[in-house]
Amino acid sequence: MLKEIRKAPLVLALLALTNMAWAEDSISVDMNTGRGGEARRADDPTEFKVCADQDNLPYSNSKQEGFENKIAELIANDLGKKLSYQFWYDRMGFLRNTLNAYRCDVVMGTTSDNDATLNSKPYYRSGHVFIYRKDSGYNITDWDSPDLRKGVIGIVGQSPATRPLVDHNLMGNARPYRMQRDLNLPPSYLIDDLVKGETDIVVAWGPIGGYYAKQAKIPLVVVPIPEYEDVNVHGKEYWNISVGVRKKDKERMAMIQEVLDRRKADIDKILDDYGIPHVPVVDGDRLGKTKPKDRVQGDVIPKSE
Repeated sequence: MLKEIRKAPLVLALLALTNMAWAEDSISVDMNTGRGGEARRADDPTEFKVCADQDNLPYSNSKQEGFENKIAELIANDLGKKLSYQFWYDRMGFLRNTLNAYRCDVVMGTTSDNDATLNSKPYYRSGHVFIYRKDSGYNITDWDSPDLRKGVIGIVGQSPATRPLVDHNLMGNARPYRMQRDLNLPPSYLIDDLVKGETDIVVAWGPIGGYYAKQAKIPLVVVPIPEYEDVNVHGKEYWNISVGVRKKDKERMAMIQEVLDRRKADIDKILDDYGIPHVPVVDGDRLGKTKPKDRVQGDVIPKSE
């Protein structure tokens, strides 16, 4: 009798689960999720669904005003598909909650050696830039430029550009900013502080620096920083950028690659219109110069930089 009483809660629980399984109308399922044990979004062959940040210009925003929005629109139109988005802040957990959860299918910008995704051939290459006010009279072309020692240098802490800063004994001039931006601040915060005079020089990832320098209310000078990888691999300044999909999505990637190849001139024009500094792609970037065993995992450029 005692054993039967002890088993009763388990029996009742199993009966409840059985009733739930039959009462399909009572179960609420979010078809846009893809976590374990839940139904996931069914692939729609007529849709080009992009994983993107809703507030991260110049890349993307919810109004589709970024250059990656424009390139996604170009690809979708070329393929005759309807463009849609799953927005998520581009920070820790971005891929887990978007691409890998099957809420969307395409990431418009990732480093070409990112081993978490199947990547297209690079469609552009960019690097870090020096930015300073035109009326400063500075003439900064590389890390040895004397004018670098005359002012406060705004730089993202732990970014690759901090390596040459340390090597040239310039850290005393640095004003470090967080690697993962404070979402209470606009993506333009580095350039905003330069315009306000809180810093004198900014070292920024090219797409961020180039775009916001072009938008600034005062004249700014943007100078590409010479590659530093041959001096110190951890100070690498330039990166190939690709479109990324899930590793199994080879057919989807093949379609995207055809458009990237065919519409290269149009894509370059979008980059130029947004002030995105770009240089010719380097084949075999990173792994071609550096042995895989020397590679530092996670040594990539976040879009928030």
